[in-house]
Amino acid sequence: MPLVCCPRRGSRLNLADRAHRRPPPRTIAPKCDISSPGPLLTRRAVSVGSMLLTAIPLPASSPQFLVASASETEAEVGGGGGGAAVLELERYTDQDQGFTLLKPASWLKVEKAGATALFQQDGKGSNNIGVVVNPVRLSSLKDFGTPEFVADRLLQAEKKKESTKSAEVISTGERSGRDGLTVYEIEYSLDSTRGGMKRIFSAAFVASRKLYLLNVAYSDTVEKPLDNHTRLVLEEILHSFDTV
Repeated sequence: MPLVCCPRRGSRLNLADRAHRRPPPRTIAPKCDISSPGPLLTRRAVSVGSMLLTAIPLPASSPQFLVASASETEAEVGGGGGGAAVLELERYTDQDQGFTLLKPASWLKVEKAGATALFQQDGKGSNNIGVVVNPVRLSSLKDFGTPEFVADRLLQAEKKKESTKSAEVISTGERSGRDGLTVYEIEYSLDSTRGGMKRIFSAAFVASRKLYLLNVAYSDTVEKPLDNHTRLVLEEILHSFDTV
């Protein structure tokens, strides 16, 4: 009697072979190998490097930061005892962006394209505090480089500008912020055709996949150099920059 709808034994073996045979390669983009962090770190460094080169040079391209000289401060607060007057600072906190810092109580917040927050001295906008916040892929600034490496990249960006006459690093440092957060601090001098000679204090940290940059700028000319009192106030503001 003939068999009906029953495949031959050989055909069954062929089907089994096909079931275990690997499918042909598909023309899709390969997945990143998480065991090979080199390319990922390279892309991250490029990403943060771009942020640093576009966001950190705020001092040279926009009004520069804050704090009156001793004589100007005395006039502002009504002092006149001959010594450096105390500049009153107050806490400013941006809960939405997640940062906090000290600022002069008399300084007003103004709007500026590219700046998350900008505070200017009344009547002297070249003295100011500027904060920039941008998203990044890093979890810590250490993934990008050392404070010295960041300072070098920062000055390279400054020197590429046609308006820059000279730029020189004065000091670099690292401190711990809230919950052990790594914060880089950089001080440098800048001579520009757009703003003259200035002292720049910068701080940077990464938190919640965002890069936070603080730029503090103050006029520092040969005729009227930065005095010790003002420098201490600038450093106090610099050290106060932290995450919420």
